Amino acid sequence: MDNLFDIKNYDSYKEDNRREVKKARGGLPVSLWESYSAMANAYGGVIILGIQELNDRTWKTTGLKISDKEKILDDFWNQAHNTQKVSINLLNEDDVKVYEVENDMIIVIHVPMAKREQKPVYINNDMLKGTYKRTHTGDYRCTQAQVKAMLRDQVEETMDMSIIENMDLSVLDIETVHAYRNRHRVFRSAHPWMDLDDEQYLLKIGAAKIGRDRKFHPTVAGLLMFGEEYNIVNYYPEYFLDYREMLDPTIRWTDRLQSTSGEWTGNLFEFYFRVYNKIIRNVKIPFQIVGGDRIDDTPVHRALREVLANCLVNADFYIPRGIVIKQDNDILTIENPGSIRVGKYQMKLGGESDPRNKALMKMFNLIGIGERAGSGVPELFSAWEEQDWQEPKIEEKMNPDRTILTLSFLKKVPEKSARKKVREKKCEKKITPKTLKQYQLILSYMEEDTWYKATDFIEVLNIKERRVQILLKALVEDGKLIDNGVTKGKRYKKVNG
Repeated sequence: MDNLFDIKNYDSYKEDNRREVKKARGGLPVSLWESYSAMANAYGGVIILGIQELNDRTWKTTGLKISDKEKILDDFWNQAHNTQKVSINLLNEDDVKVYEVENDMIIVIHVPMAKREQKPVYINNDMLKGTYKRTHTGDYRCTQAQVKAMLRDQVEETMDMSIIENMDLSVLDIETVHAYRNRHRVFRSAHPWMDLDDEQYLLKIGAAKIGRDRKFHPTVAGLLMFGEEYNIVNYYPEYFLDYREMLDPTIRWTDRLQSTSGEWTGNLFEFYFRVYNKIIRNVKIPFQIVGGDRIDDTPVHRALREVLANCLVNADFYIPRGIVIKQDNDILTIENPGSIRVGKYQMKLGGESDPRNKALMKMFNLIGIGERAGSGVPELFSAWEEQDWQEPKIEEKMNPDRTILTLSFLKKVPEKSARKKVREKKCEKKITPKTLKQYQLILSYMEEDTWYKATDFIEVLNIKERRVQILLKALVEDGKLIDNGVTKGKRYKKVNG
């Protein structure tokens, strides 16, 4: 697990989506296991017992003593191993650490992110009412739909591999099938499946299976890729594809493509190529010159193909609101229903592919799209870095689960200007008169070219050392002070001039 807690940086932490503090004065708090479930079902985190967060967001120990250690830890491990309390114990002894802070004890519990096949992690032997997830605002109970989404994601054979035995191959649009076959032929002309008839070809690519009646039926992937929209919604009532182009601020939409329009098939294959061609037409992507020849297929083109395919193969079509792609002059936003199965951090790191719709991924791979498993997002970041564009932004929203990728085609703000903007933004934040007075007292007390410790200001301000450290850190960030760059024995002095 990434380093979410280091005792040396104790004074700099605040509660957030991966850190939670609990007073634990009367023993283990009831809400401990709600936070455990929430963190395990999200990205992991740390739960710190023996801490209270004050109104100014600083932390204060609550008086747990080393003498309480054995009882609290015994209770904790007994509950962790009790399947009536929590569905699975993800922890080992190394995940629980005990520290002493200002003569009080704190217990730090590192909760790992659960694997896909371990979710949902739930409490009190009640999957539907005891499953939680964590957001920036804290722990919340998952809806029944979110629990079902986690259960769908458990299985190795993804939902799109299922056969639909109450439909036959007539629900597939034959023109779309032939368009796909033509692209496959262009990409790999010598492929051994080229001479198969349509039924056998669809069987090979995973778009059809033979049912119990020994007849051909579409798979879910085949229906999504090649079906007509009205047949797809019979299987996925929430299925919806939407491309919105907003290039002129005086017009609501300069172009709109919806699966419900009835003007085209509404399937994923046609949507992918229609949208990709619109994106590259509107995005000003510089071409490359190699050996005197113009190369139109740049890393940016390849990255856009990958992320568009990733959006489709990772969508959970049971979840409302569907796929929405919005094209502004300088911003492209790609949204799909469903969480990120490998997690946002692994997604950015790359090297691990776990698509929600594996059969769809195979179909795109066969025509040269998304061939390199787990490399699409790192290559996207690399392509944007090469163009000196602002870094792509990945967000996850919950209830319903939704993944949002925002791509900016604007140049990065120079670092100096960025720092200046950050300072200006901080100045805009509301500072209470009391805090402002404390800043002024610190600065007026300090002499030029003299180093000071945080403890030098305790009597001057009549506050605790931890609060002094927070004030000094803010003055360093604001450019009024500098520090000596060490954690232990930190000193501060005024910036000359």
